Parts: sequence; C-alpha cells; structure tokens
Amino acid sequence: MKTAIETSHHDLLALRWPAPPRNILFVRKDDDDQVRQALLEYIHHIKTDYPETNLIFEQHVAEQLHESLNFPVYTISESGSNVSYHDKADLTTTLGGDGTILHAASLFATATSVPPILSFSMGTLGFLGEWKFKDYKRAFREVYVSGHPPTLPGTVDTSITDGENVLSNTSVWNNVKGKSMGTSRSSRVLMRNRLRIGIYNAAGDRLPHESPFADPSNECEDIFALNEVLLHRGRLPHLAHITILIGTPPHQRILTTAIADGFLVSTPTGSTAYSLSSGGAIVHPLVSSLLLTPICPRSLSFRPLVLPANTPVTLRIEAENRGKEIEVSIDGVRRKEGLKVGMEVRVVGEEVRTPGAPGARDWRGGVPSIVRSGGARDGEDHWVGGLNGLLKFNYPFGEDG
Repeated sequence: MKTAIETSHHDLLALRWPAPPRNILFVRKDDDDQVRQALLEYIHHIKTDYPETNLIFEQHVAEQLHESLNFPVYTISESGSNVSYHDKADLTTTLGGDGTILHAASLFATATSVPPILSFSMGTLGFLGEWKFKDYKRAFREVYVSGHPPTLPGTVDTSITDGENVLSNTSVWNNVKGKSMGTSRSSRVLMRNRLRIGIYNAAGDRLPHESPFADPSNECEDIFALNEVLLHRGRLPHLAHITILIGTPPHQRILTTAIADGFLVSTPTGSTAYSLSSGGAIVHPLVSSLLLTPICPRSLSFRPLVLPANTPVTLRIEAENRGKEIEVSIDGVRRKEGLKVGMEVRVVGEEVRTPGAPGARDWRGGVPSIVRSGGARDGEDHWVGGLNGLLKFNYPFGEDG
C-alpha cells in the first residue's frame, strides 16, 4: 500500500499513504524485560488511539504476549504457510538495536517490496535506529498520518491511480486522529539499498533456499540482504581461496583471488558493520554502491574496493582450498551447508526503481527507513551524528567519551 514520493530539496523521500495503514508488524529484541515492557506500553497506546489497526507479531512473540493483552493480535505460521509478512504488513516497527532492524529486514529477505520501517533505538549501539522510545507517540502519529490528502490552496494532489481507480480516498481520513498535521509533516524516508544474492553449485545450478529463507510464499529465487554477505573459513585453520569475478556470467573477468580468512560484499548500510571492522570504507547510505572487503588477507596490498551497485560480483571457491567448506552468512544468518570447491555466490545491488510509466512515483526495492523529523537536513545530520556520537569517528585518543 505504501507510496514514496521524492521530495524536491533533498535526496530523502516523503511517505504518502493512500489510506491509513491497517496492519502493523512489531519486531522486538528478545529476552529483554525493558523492551518487553516498552512494547506492551506501545501497543496499548496504538490500540487505544488507533483502534482500526491490526497488530501482527512473530509467532513466538505473540505466544508470549497474548495473555497480557485484552485484544486480539495476529501472527503468521513460521512453517508451511503460503502467506508471509510481505503479504500483510503495511508498516513495520522495531524496538531494539541494529540487530533487531536487520532481523526485521530479514523477514522480507525474499520479497521485492518491503514496508516502511519505524525503528526505536533500545539496543547496545543503535546506529541504525532513528527514534528514542520516549518519543513513540509523536513518531507513530507522524507516520500514521503521513500523506493525508492536502486541503490547503496551492498544495499538490497526491492521489495515486493504478490505471483505472484512484487509490487514495479522502473519505478514509475523515476520522483519523492527528490528520490536521497536514502534508507538510510527511514522514521522510531514507531508502536503504539491499544486496541480491544467489548461491550456485559447481555445475552452475541455483541452490534452493535454506531455513529461515525457505518458504512457499517466496516472491524471488534470490535472497536480499541489508548489510552483507560473508564468506569465511570458520574454525578451519587454513586460509580461504576465493576468486572474485566481475560481470554477468558467462561474460566475466577475474579481478583477483583472495587468500584470506574471508571476504565480504556489503551495502553502504553494512559499511559500518563487519566491513568497517575489517578495514573497509564508511559509505553514506545514499551512495548506490557495493563494498568488497577482504578479511585478514595474506597480501598487504589487497585493499577494499567500492563498485557501482549494479556491478555483478561472483565469489567462487577454488580447488586450492584445503578446508572442506567455506561458511556463508547473510546478514548474520549462517547457511547450514557451506560452499565446496567450484560453488559460487553471485551478488548484485538490488534495483531501486519506479515501475510503470516514466514519472511514476511508486517505489520498488530497498528498505524504506523512516528518519527522525526535525531540521531540513535530517538524513545527513543523523548519519553524521551517528558517526561522531556512536562510532566516535576520528576521536582523539586519551579523551573521555
């Protein structure tokens, strides 16, 4: 149901709902009493002030919470279902740290469209989390009414059509609490690019998904990652031999063979994660790119690279590998079966586009991350503030943090 419309004065997008969001998916940090109490407070507020909403949880969370609630909540079976979160959720909201956001994104790892994510920082670091939980009422209200049809002279009609029907209906907003905020308070969205990942055997045949990505409702044969894909030697003592090829098979060129503990292909969002710890560059999330980062390479001249996001990259396991398998992890989720000699991981940046006719404003691809409201340069300021305040970028030694 979401529609993101590009704003005219910066690179962020403005969220426009054709109707108020009905189905809200909640993802929380597990095994944390503070987060659990915050979640209960949050959902009671939403159900009280926005009674038309449906609250969706992961199955294990719903089982833990249902006795504490006096209203119904919904979940989706975690196995064997032909319905998935991307079929139902209009909005995702997270309570936790960066790992919670990655987990929420992984619920849509085989979906080509991801609902906007409203994140509250309640974890250890919180570099990706935009909002403090104390602001949850204002944050949710701004998102909920974002794109209420304009009623002032001189504003632009944001109704969307599918070729026959107008999808935005003014009447559905008549009783919405907070609609007087108007279009000037539309929530702003930072579109985070993902990686598109396929795993192939030595014969060039695509391998099927493993759990948790295997599901009858999958939209796509590939897996999408918000942070990175990692190849690593694991517990084996021998360095991995991984050949990096650039281009679309079979028209590829060999870039190099990495002899290292492992190798990362990351998004700009993932540039501040494992890639940064391995010496990779920090890249702004609005830069459409891929990062290639070796992990402890044998050659001291092997430097990290930054490539255009639409560059196909293949990582092939070479016969020189002395270990039995190379471990593969996608956004921290380790594949049960590793890669053997001749197997490949093929990676390219996900295309973020406007489908249909030129000038269409309905976006597909990426992870729409709702940024905190405030000044005119919010997206940039939050990122810079995170580098300085959380990552202590270029922080002098010997000074108190």
